[in-house]
Amino acid sequence: MVSKCANPECAASFRYFHLGKLFRWETEVGFDRRRSMGKDDEMKKPIRRIEFYWLCENCADKMTLVFEKGVGVSAQPNVLTRAAGF
Repeated sequence: MVSKCANPECAASFRYFHLGKLFRWETEVGFDRRRSMGKDDEMKKPIRRIEFYWLCENCADKMTLVFEKGVGVSAQPNVLTRAAGF
């Protein structure tokens, strides 16, 4: 559940979808052991989880969220904003 801005330096609370920017990521969190009942040599499919993150209006103007496998989600300066000199 989204409750605050994904920028750790911002304390803005999530209230409305139209304020800020919502991000959606589908991540793998391991393997589903229940699918392997019977044959242990079967290919196991990873469990996928959908996660939502939100940047408030102020942060969304100058930042974006980046997902790195093994690290997770982090707020980074928006490349387009930095190039424009904002």
